[in-house]
Amino acid sequence: MIQPIPDNKLSFQLNGKPLELDTSPSRRVIDILRDDLAMTGTKISCEIGRCGACMILMDGQPVNACLMMAYQLEGRSIVTIEGLAVSGELHPVQQAFLEEGGFQCGYCTPGMVISLVGLLGANPAPTHDDLTEGLSGNICRCTGYGGIMRAAETAVRNSCKAAGPI
Repeated sequence: MIQPIPDNKLSFQLNGKPLELDTSPSRRVIDILRDDLAMTGTKISCEIGRCGACMILMDGQPVNACLMMAYQLEGRSIVTIEGLAVSGELHPVQQAFLEEGGFQCGYCTPGMVISLVGLLGANPAPTHDDLTEGLSGNICRCTGYGGIMRAAETAVRNSCKAAGPI
């Protein structure tokens, strides 16, 4: 059941920081992130949830921000691509994309990275098939998927090393 939001105030966490926002509950999350909060790393592309460019993490799960409405933010924890780097150090998935050439124009990269971070959060040791399935909701029109898959596999190897011996 959807709870009414008093006075259009939403309370949620964005990239680890509490935030209260006064907005219409029927606005799209992608528009709030980009227009109101200057989180422009989250891209607008297809606007129908098919390309993955607008991917964010909501409570650790990848979701399409173009399909989410503001009221769905209430009480949630949201992470955008801007929230992955810590103290100027890239997230290991971002670093793997850089090292393996997992991008060309970069438009799809934030969604790919977010999807992979979500996948690794749920499954720290995915197989190649798991990676393929986990990234299947993201479309790249210029790089091709070779560099993206190498980056994903490097991120898995690096996260396994960080977790200790298998």
